[in-house]
Amino acid sequence: MKMLGLIGGMSWESTAVYYRLMNEEVKSRLGGFHSAEILLASMDFAPLEAWQRSGDWDAAGEALADCALTLEGAGAQAIMLCTNTMHRVASTIEAAIGVPLLHIADAAAAPIIDDGNRRVLLLGTRYTMEQPFLRERLERGGLNLLIPSHPERECVNRVIYDELCQGRVIEASRAAFLEIIEGHAANAGVQAVLLACTEIGMLVEPRDVSIPVYDSTVLHAQFGMKFAFENGPEG
Repeated sequence: MKMLGLIGGMSWESTAVYYRLMNEEVKSRLGGFHSAEILLASMDFAPLEAWQRSGDWDAAGEALADCALTLEGAGAQAIMLCTNTMHRVASTIEAAIGVPLLHIADAAAAPIIDDGNRRVLLLGTRYTMEQPFLRERLERGGLNLLIPSHPERECVNRVIYDELCQGRVIEASRAAFLEIIEGHAANAGVQAVLLACTEIGMLVEPRDVSIPVYDSTVLHAQFGMKFAFENGPEG
C-alpha cells in the first residue's frame, strides 16, 4: 500500500468523509486491523477562503504547494487535494512536487463516461461552475457539462459556504438543490449530475433524485485508494 498525502481542511467537514471512505476501502480489501496509510495536512480554511474571494489565487497556490512539499518530504507517494475549488491552482502544486497529484477531475470523469453518461449537470462553488479550470479538464475526458442559471448558481454557492462548510444541513436547501437537479433533468436533458464540491454529498444522495448522482468526494477517495494499491499484492 502506498502512502498518500491529503491536503484537507477545505472544509474539514468533507475531509473527515475522505478519511472515513479511504479507511473503509482498506478494511474492505484487507480486513483485520488494517487501515489506510495517510498523511493528512489539515489547513486553516479561513485565509484560503479570503484569497478565493479576493481573487488572490497566487497566494493560495503558494500555500498549497508548500503544504504538498511538506507531505512529500514526510513520505507521501502521491498528493490528493481534498477540494474541487482549489484545483484552480493544481498546476502550481504539480510544478512544486516530484510525486503525482491525483486530480479530482480525472477521478470523476472516467466513471461517468464508463456508465455511458455524457450530458452532465455540474454543481459546485461559483468558482468551479463559472471558471474553466475543472470544466475544461472534465470536458477533455468526453463530458458535455451544463451549469445552472445565475440565480441557481448563487443559491448553490451560498449553501456551500454558509451552511455545508460549517456543518449545517438544512432541509430547505436540500429541497432547493433537488429542484435544480430535477429541473435540468426534465428540461435540459441531463443524464446525470456531478457533485463537484466535496461538501454537497452531505446534502444530496443518489436516492434523492431520478438521475445518476456522482459524488466527487467518493470518486476521488476511490481513485486515491486505487493508486495506493496499484501493483501491490492486494491490488
